[in-house]
Amino acid sequence: MTEQKRSNRRRQTIPLQKKFGQHHLVRGSICAPLVDFLEPGERLVVEIGPGGGVLTQELVMAGARVIAVEIDLAWAVALTSRLVSSPIGVCVGDATEVHWQSLPPGTLVTGNLPFNVSTVLIEQLLPHWQRVPRAAFLVQKEVGDRLLAGPGDAAYGALSVLTAARARVSRLGRVSRGSFRPPPKVDGVFVGLELARPVLEEAEMQSFTATVRLSFSQRRKQLRNALAAGWGREAASAVLDVAGIEPRWRAEELSLDQFLQLHRAYRGAHRL
Repeated sequence: MTEQKRSNRRRQTIPLQKKFGQHHLVRGSICAPLVDFLEPGERLVVEIGPGGGVLTQELVMAGARVIAVEIDLAWAVALTSRLVSSPIGVCVGDATEVHWQSLPPGTLVTGNLPFNVSTVLIEQLLPHWQRVPRAAFLVQKEVGDRLLAGPGDAAYGALSVLTAARARVSRLGRVSRGSFRPPPKVDGVFVGLELARPVLEEAEMQSFTATVRLSFSQRRKQLRNALAAGWGREAASAVLDVAGIEPRWRAEELSLDQFLQLHRAYRGAHRL
């Protein structure tokens, strides 16, 4: 038996943990859209959730130096054994605890993200545009739709607005559920993010984020009523008037620019 076959057999005997949302890709060629978008060259790439190392191998073949962050010790050990001669480092830990601010500038980030942490990870990464210029992920279609949605789309929400405030998002391709082991209940989608300076100074982004989240907190309600839950009805009406936004609209109808108008009107009223 060849070493490759022995390695494959060892990987097949490692159980997949439902609590980690593990659905591993079965072929490296599936990952081409991610690798093409990243253009890793000889850059450092942080890969989240490498699992069996299908994407890891593609990154290495493209010349990347990879740091793989794997929460499952058994899979981390298997990956280390499989790619022992490759330029990779394997860290056992939770990717939501990565100190992105400590990475060298120019680092790229990628991974097949579990559904239960995908939005958290992306939101944590977005402020670090000075360290990470590009990131590319495989996420469940629902998450991809939310990242890419615009005003009026059914999937448009706080994540859509807050991502657009910090990055340009591209749909890189769709991945059928049959491309995973075990197959999930839904298809996946590749998304690429080009991180950039946010639309407001960082000191204002926390307040802007709060305004966006409040606006979508009761998305079936008119915007005036949703904002009144946090600001009071009189203040909500006054801010909407200053911003030039119709109180009867709903949050899903507002563009990023209109949310910025709303934020500035609120900040102006708050300073008074």
